[in-house]
Parts: sequence; C-alpha cells; structure tokens
Amino acid sequence: MFRFANPEYLYLLLVAVVLAAVFILTSVLARRRVKRFGDWQVLKNLVPGYSGKRPVVKFVLMELALVSLTFMLARPQYGWQVDKEKSKGIEVVISLDVSNSMLAEDIRPNRLERSKLLVSNLIDRMQNDKVALQVFAGEAYPQLPITNDYVSAKMFLDAVDVNMITLQGTSLAAAIDLAAASFTENAKVGKAIVVITDGEDHEAGAIEAAAQAAKKDMHVYVLGIGSPQGAEIPTPEGPFTDESGNVVHTALNEDMCRQVAQAGGGAYIHIDNTNNAQEELQSHLAQLEHAEKTISYKNYNEQFRSLAVLSLVLLFFEFFMSETKNPLLGKIKLFKR
Repeated sequence: MFRFANPEYLYLLLVAVVLAAVFILTSVLARRRVKRFGDWQVLKNLVPGYSGKRPVVKFVLMELALVSLTFMLARPQYGWQVDKEKSKGIEVVISLDVSNSMLAEDIRPNRLERSKLLVSNLIDRMQNDKVALQVFAGEAYPQLPITNDYVSAKMFLDAVDVNMITLQGTSLAAAIDLAAASFTENAKVGKAIVVITDGEDHEAGAIEAAAQAAKKDMHVYVLGIGSPQGAEIPTPEGPFTDESGNVVHTALNEDMCRQVAQAGGGAYIHIDNTNNAQEELQSHLAQLEHAEKTISYKNYNEQFRSLAVLSLVLLFFEFFMSETKNPLLGKIKLFKR
C-alpha cells in the first residue's frame, strides 16, 4: 500500500506550477522584445555563446528538484511491517487531599502546591507505567482513569484545587476504596496507591480500607505533608475560623499516616521542603513487580531517502551547468563535413 505520511506538504507543488508559469511568461515576453530589433535567428548568430536550450534545461532541473523535495517532505511510504516492542511497568493511583487544611503554609508554597509538584515530578519519571488521579476531602472523586497518557495526567493535575469538593473533611477510607477500584484486572502488575494528605482523618475506616487493599496485592503509600507543629489556614479574609470564630490550627497527624501505611503493606513518607520524599517514593515504587507487556504496531517503509538522493543529483547538475555554450565543448566535432 502506498501512502504519504505528511500529505499536507504536497501543497508546495503549487509553487512549482507558479514558477513554471512565470518562467514561460517571461520567456515569451523577452523573445517579443528581442524581435523588435530584427529577425530572431539572425540576432542569435550575433551572440556566439548564446544558448536557448541551456536556461530551459537549468529551469527544468530546478523544477524537478523542487518537486522531488516536495515529495520527500510528504514522506512517501510503500509497504509495512509489524514491529513488536516489550516494556515493563506498574500501575499507580494517586489520591490527593484537597481539604481546606491543605492550604496551610508550613510547607512552601503551601501543602497542596507542594503535593502537586511532587506528583508532577513523579509523572515525569514514568515511562511504561500507568497512572490514575483522584481527589478527596469529605468524599473521594476520580479525576483521570488509569492511563499512560501523561500529558492528560499533568493537565488534570494542574486543575486541582480545594474548591473541587464542597463536602469538607478528610476521608482516607473513601480515598483508598476508590483507588482500589481504579486498577486494571492485570494480576501480574505491581499496584500502588499513593495517598497524599495531612492525616487529619475525620472519618473512620481508613485502616480497615488499607488492610483490604493489601489483601488484593495493592500497596498503600501514605505521604504526610505538613509539620507536627501545624499552622493556620490562610484565606483572603484572614485566617480560617470555625463556627465559633476560633482560628483553626491544622497539624500533620503522623500517627494516623503510619498506621494506614502499615496496614496497607506500604510505607509512610514525610514530605518537607526537600526532595527526600520524592526519592524515597521512587525507591519504593521501583521495588514493585513490573509486568512485561508486548506492544505491536505497524511500521511503514519510508521511501524519502531515494528522493533525497535524486534531489541532490538534480541540484548538482543545475549548479554546474552554465547558461551559455561551453567554448571547449564547442570545438569538439565528432563528424567532419
């Protein structure tokens, strides 16, 4: 089967048509101007080195080179073969806490933005892995199903903010249950649930949910962000207050994070202002079983190389051909009268 990989470049053939029309028009007008001074054949004999054919040949060579280059850019392809590529990867479901407490600035610039930066770096390091993204507060919602489309993953990640969920709170159980249901059915691939939170769990059942996930060969990694000393939650109107008007002080609950991670067969990692958490998480994920898969795809046979050689040959002859007769070649006479 013959095809062009980039057929849009074929519009450049219009340039060759325009150049041909301009060349023909200018040649006709030039001959008309010369005829005003006398007979064309007589005038040609007055200029011994003049050649009427060489400029035409040079232009034809240039036109053919342009056409050849145009077809080369369009990448002609003829025939195809099936290539197979083997790759290994894991599946990672990232669950990001978007409760109001994630706006605290004990981690710069704040807990949520620092978490998004870590997730972004994690996605950048993925090659053959699959990733899913979800957010949670008082409830959990999926943002992106499991996929290897890293561009879409980062696009959805950029849109994450604390206004996505109206029901406030931090339900780790809901986040883990939703993540456990987000994996594919491939039993041979390593599965990791990465929960990023400050650990202020206002709902019960997180430890039980992590234990259930571990029974399904899923590893729960809890990344605690914030400081045990805590901080206020800034808002445009000032520090966040409760219904009684008291300033809310949010602190990292490391005990809760450790218990959930231990029940889920994973690990607890503390996020601070360094890259230590990033490297530690990468180290844990690298230890999971990477399932091998084979990807088959069609690979079309490219034909542009022969056109590139043809273009160079045409340009070579056009460059070294003069528009006047060669006096040396004119002396060579194969047949004598």
